[in-house]
Amino acid sequence: MLKFLPAAVCFYISIFTNSELLLHANVDTFIVFRSAVPLFVAFGEAVYLKQPWPACKTWLSLGVIFTGALLYVLMDQGFSLDAYTWALAYLGSMSIDFVYIKHIVMTIGLNTWGLVLYNNLEALLLFPLELLVMGEGLQLLKETSKQSINWYSFNVWLPVALSCAFGLAISFFGFSCRRNISATGFTVLGVVNKLLTVAINLFVWEHHASLVGTLGLLMCIGGGVLYQQSSSKPKSLVPTSEDIDVEQQPLLQKPNDA
Repeated sequence: MLKFLPAAVCFYISIFTNSELLLHANVDTFIVFRSAVPLFVAFGEAVYLKQPWPACKTWLSLGVIFTGALLYVLMDQGFSLDAYTWALAYLGSMSIDFVYIKHIVMTIGLNTWGLVLYNNLEALLLFPLELLVMGEGLQLLKETSKQSINWYSFNVWLPVALSCAFGLAISFFGFSCRRNISATGFTVLGVVNKLLTVAINLFVWEHHASLVGTLGLLMCIGGGVLYQQSSSKPKSLVPTSEDIDVEQQPLLQKPNDA
């Protein structure tokens, strides 16, 4: 459990900076900085994980993503120091998170459900620490005391249950995906699926980017579409057998089974 703790800490910090960024900036700003993460992950994957450097086409697509992000920042009329401070913190934490968790996935010896269990359980244990440090616990008590809420009502439990179900699904399929593609590829996948988020944001919320800023945003997503993994096959960090179904293995492999 302690061996997985650094990965859970990285995961929790990325979620925390994600929330703070969305609190201080609009959705477009969040997506742009999320789109810049693959550049740093590609570098970290090659240096830290000793994987082959991406091909020229890969760097070109990542460059398109970066150009779109830069265009957006230049056109952002709502520039805020607090927002961009959290954005940089989010960029750094996510880059480290994707590279380090890829390392953990390939070396710790847990199957997918084991990774899901340890990641979410240990991250949950860090939650009270955030409430204490950020003072959100007192703020939560203050806000809830102003209004009477039936915590056991269907209207309260249904959203919570759905959130848990979708969170579990995201965690499981996310770890499954990390096993089969590179850290950079997984990062770009997360960028591409933001297209629907952009469309919803443009039609639902009032605070979003200008036309030029939106074009820069679409460039980021377009770069993700153009992304191609290096033709060189990534080097496996541990010996694997294609004949063994990892999902049929115990949560933690015994030393003599490795």
